[in-house]
Amino acid sequence: MTKVVTRYAPSPTGNPHVGNIRTAIFAYLWARHNNGKFLLRIEDTDRERLVPESVKSIEESLHWLGLEYDDEKIFQSERKEIHLKFAEQLLKEGKAYKCYCSKERLDQLRQSQVEQKMSPGYDGRCRELSEEDIAKHEQNNDPYVIRFKMPKQGKAVWQDNIRDKMEIDFSVSDDPIIIKSDGWPTYHLASVVDDHESGVTDVIRGEEWISSTPKHLALYEAFGWEAPMFSHMPHINGPDGSKLSKRHGDTAILDYRDKGYLPDAMLNFLALLGWNDGTENEYFSKEDLIKAFNIKRIGKSPSVFDIKKLDWMNGHYIRDLSTEELNNRMMSMLPNDGIVALPNFDRILEVEKSRLTTLGDITNETDHYVNLPKYSPSLLIFKKSTKDLTLKGLEAALLYIDVEKWPDSVDEANEMLTGVAAKNKLTNGDVFWPVRVALSGREKSPSPAELLWVLGKEESLKRLQKATDLLK
Repeated sequence: MTKVVTRYAPSPTGNPHVGNIRTAIFAYLWARHNNGKFLLRIEDTDRERLVPESVKSIEESLHWLGLEYDDEKIFQSERKEIHLKFAEQLLKEGKAYKCYCSKERLDQLRQSQVEQKMSPGYDGRCRELSEEDIAKHEQNNDPYVIRFKMPKQGKAVWQDNIRDKMEIDFSVSDDPIIIKSDGWPTYHLASVVDDHESGVTDVIRGEEWISSTPKHLALYEAFGWEAPMFSHMPHINGPDGSKLSKRHGDTAILDYRDKGYLPDAMLNFLALLGWNDGTENEYFSKEDLIKAFNIKRIGKSPSVFDIKKLDWMNGHYIRDLSTEELNNRMMSMLPNDGIVALPNFDRILEVEKSRLTTLGDITNETDHYVNLPKYSPSLLIFKKSTKDLTLKGLEAALLYIDVEKWPDSVDEANEMLTGVAAKNKLTNGDVFWPVRVALSGREKSPSPAELLWVLGKEESLKRLQKATDLLK
């Protein structure tokens, strides 16, 4: 059987976004599932829209998600002469022609078609030029493009891996430009030639390319080459049902890295946008995805990008990390943030891990460990307590903590506070609540026992004393 070869072929016109990188994920998983090859091709023949630094972003995005590609990456621009050679072959065989129509004429043609509510497209004026007319254009050195002669009858028929049998009449396709006036190939020719010469067996791309598939199939036929299998993926929508845009979260994939999303979570989340393995399972490692992936289980309908679900999934992955692993991730993401250098940072992570949605949340969630908290004295008093009982609870905690052995765990710290309440005939609200506020300055925070364990004896006593003085 033919070895499966897929490719990810982005245009370097900006940083890869969610929809674009999902294509790479599915192409990667299908290749790896079949023990095949996954290629990277940079489609940089559109020189006007080229953003050179995009190539670095493309590779960084793949590397971050763990999508390693095989062989050397291919720059389509370096294959320009090869594309021209195949265009010349089509010209010689009468399967392509030079089109001398000016931009002004083409603009007028399009405007007229729109006014008549016709589908815009080239009308084939230069397709059957006489030898005399061609000679005149050549003599005048008139600029031209090369167009491919599309069949005027019959249908393009292919078995789409996602959409099953597809049929489109050739008559609805105009003659596509395959070489532009500047000598650069268009996507239609370059992608067909490069896919063939790279041995690509499966082309996985967005549904916006469905209308171009008849042109590509006709090109394969013209060259006498076997066409690959096509898989046209549906769009990704936002939660409101409209096509995904920046307001839904369709930002560059590396922006998610910089916000503190984990690559494993992002890979898992994006793989489930339009695909499932037929079970209720929502958590897949990369190895699990490779093993379970079947391209025929990609749905035909648009999937929904829900940032809340991504946040939920990322939080799950964070909680699954050991404290050591989480520390290493934090050090990598926040190398210049003073908090990661704190001697008790391991304990901070242990306590805060369950509250994090992204790694970036650590900065907002840990200010109270670094700086003395500011709060109103009234916040110290629990709603079912009084000022006097609260003051008694704080003073008892101060005395008890100062003389007793310092706890080595959160459980021991919890037992310490329980002992303070019991020995002084106080409720938990008289002790636990004011200690929490004194240590964190917040209504909602880790438990007072966790705060004591993280802050240590000296810092805890200082904060409890401040709270006592404030209440007095």
